[in-house]
Amino acid sequence: MSAGGRRLPRLVVAAPSTGQGKTTIATGLMAALRRRGHTVSAHKVGPDYIDPGYHALATGRPGRNLDPHLVGEERVVPLLLHGARGADVALAEGVMGLFDGRVGGAGFASTAHVAALTRTPVLLVVDCARASRSVGAVVHGMATYDPSVHVVGVVLNQVGSPRHAAEVESSVRLPVVGRLPREASVATPSRHLGLVPAVERGMSAEALDPLVDLVERHVDLEAVLDLAATAPDLDAEPWSPPTSPPGDGARPLVAVAGGRAFTFRYAETEELLDAAGCDTVVLDPLQDRSLPAGTAGLYLGGGFPEVHAADLSLNRSLVAEVRGAVADGLPTVAECAGLLYLCRSLDRVPMVGAVPADAAMTERLTLRYPEAVAASDSLLTRAGERVTGHEFHRTHVTPVAGDGSRPRAGLGPAWLVDGAPTGFAGPTLHASYLHTHWAGHPQLAARFAAAVHRG
Repeated sequence: MSAGGRRLPRLVVAAPSTGQGKTTIATGLMAALRRRGHTVSAHKVGPDYIDPGYHALATGRPGRNLDPHLVGEERVVPLLLHGARGADVALAEGVMGLFDGRVGGAGFASTAHVAALTRTPVLLVVDCARASRSVGAVVHGMATYDPSVHVVGVVLNQVGSPRHAAEVESSVRLPVVGRLPREASVATPSRHLGLVPAVERGMSAEALDPLVDLVERHVDLEAVLDLAATAPDLDAEPWSPPTSPPGDGARPLVAVAGGRAFTFRYAETEELLDAAGCDTVVLDPLQDRSLPAGTAGLYLGGGFPEVHAADLSLNRSLVAEVRGAVADGLPTVAECAGLLYLCRSLDRVPMVGAVPADAAMTERLTLRYPEAVAASDSLLTRAGERVTGHEFHRTHVTPVAGDGSRPRAGLGPAWLVDGAPTGFAGPTLHASYLHTHWAGHPQLAARFAAAVHRG
């Protein structure tokens, strides 16, 4: 660390719009730098869970998110430094187009916003498949639109030939550090909510070798590192989870859903629980026939249970045990996929039945980035408390919220979003579509951990 702050070579990999190849190139750069012996810290702008899975595969370290909406502007740099502990370079993949942020927020939570907050130079990826010299105008506009954002280099993607690449490069007034040809073999499969998660594909790090080979052939990695080295020092302390274990030294066990059906959770979630005196173990609802021995809490995060509904339902022993444990008051948090799993049914396939609702796939995509208001005191929340979060799903539950009319169930709405009730919450259960980042709202982790400790 220099006298003026913390030294961290870093770049944001951005693009003029979605679909330009950011994930492919960012992941390829991470893996290629790792192959060369660098310790790479991977980050994703925004709430996305899928891209960090590929980043983790590329770097061998947890992929982490940087999102001012979810965690607050003041925590973005500390979380970057936390994720980058022990790394010699950090790469952050952007979201959508460089200046695209929360709708109506004037670019809030955009890639540009995060780049400015973290004082990180931007490496711009541009798809050149349908243009040549016009690329220069696009790059010039991106580089000059906002003086707080420093675009320092360009990767040309999908070039058709060396002649095409040369024509494009002659129009660009910034260093061009990569010229990638059209290469269908490194494409990543997608479906109704984007890319198929790496965990679901059963991928190993070796599966990225063709992409790494492509990047090594067509990107000047030393030039990329030189650009990363221009990042100024950061005057901040790394984030650390609040430490608040009880004095008795007990470490109750929280089962955290994982496997192919539950692939989404933030790395900081388990770190917060660990700091609060809980041990965590991964539960695979597709494979594990029972809850881990001694389970004192259950965290069901995001994923794609709709893809695996039949197999989840066939694991009848676990379904029955979870139903009974939730009914008996096991502290349980369920976000999105977790909500679907706890419903009575999902696309008419029987599920756990701990939540009095039925879920089904719909044609309509729900994508929200709201501030939610806690509807009542519950396992996680206190009435009137405001929490930022995001929703991203193509399912619907009926009813949409608990109404408190079943005294035995004790489930009322979890949140009010735009004034409308949503989700299901009570003293020991909190289930809704809303994804929250507990590093931004550590009181949620603390309350869950406290309930787990109380047993």
